[in-house]
Amino acid sequence: MTRERRPSALARQAWTANRPLAGTAVLMGVMLAIALVGLVADSRSITGQPAWAKPARFALSISIYTLTLLWLLTFVRGHDRFVRLVSRVTAVSLTVEMALIAAAAAAGTTSHFNFGTATATAVWMTMAAFIVATWTMALATVVLVLRQRLQPPVFAWGLRLGLAVCALGMAVAFLMTTPTSQQRAAAAQGHGLPVIGAHTVGLADGGTGLPVTDWSTLGGDLRVPHFVGLHAFQVLPLVGFLLVTRPRGLPERHRVALVWTAALAYLGLVLLLTWQALRSQPVTAADVVTVASVLALAAAAGTAVLAVLRHARRTERG
Repeated sequence: MTRERRPSALARQAWTANRPLAGTAVLMGVMLAIALVGLVADSRSITGQPAWAKPARFALSISIYTLTLLWLLTFVRGHDRFVRLVSRVTAVSLTVEMALIAAAAAAGTTSHFNFGTATATAVWMTMAAFIVATWTMALATVVLVLRQRLQPPVFAWGLRLGLAVCALGMAVAFLMTTPTSQQRAAAAQGHGLPVIGAHTVGLADGGTGLPVTDWSTLGGDLRVPHFVGLHAFQVLPLVGFLLVTRPRGLPERHRVALVWTAALAYLGLVLLLTWQALRSQPVTAADVVTVASVLALAAAAGTAVLAVLRHARRTERG
């Protein structure tokens, strides 16, 4: 096979392996293209950012997630019905969510946390239901993959732990759906609750944010741990893959210990970022306590790695 044909061959293999997820990835590619055109052609803004920024981010994120899930499900054996269920529910859920986000952008309004009108409420509640469905399928997949006998073990644990931390990263989003203190205060004064929930902690959504991600630079932002947690799905399997052959001569059980160390450190980072956001602290302005916590986490992870490698050397000598 020539190098030029490899991408098309991979695309055919993905389509053959799992049409629902492959089709969703293609749809997200089309949606990303539409959103990029919208960023150029549509000058409107929603909560302080370009109207089509959120659809672009979600289209890219969903395409990465569906392709990674498609790849992971190819390792599942003997559970064809379950694979079809996960694939179809995930594909439908994420497609509906993306369609509603794009429709809200086209209408010039917000899709998330919007209870301002009956239509906006119906849109958000529908999205929420499908988000829960996606998360439930991810949790079910964690359980199934834990029961699979995959080889080599270090790579298998990278897959399992990556998906498990990803499911936790998804769960961070539930923290965004509760009323903020400002929203509760407004409701107590009789102003109602046109918006329930927010990405930002300590401030209303729509303030100054980082380029591309729009993460708040003035208050805590729960999208940070949500984003980092989601991408454990790519990072930890990659760690497991790299540990299959490196370091050379390292026993399998020590490689597994290293991938567990990486997973626990990654989980610690997600929890630390969640704690930082809940303290209304921007990710760009960490205080002494946060910096000390990051350094302590890095030191603990480094110490664990050195302990595993030292034990492996002692085992080899003995």
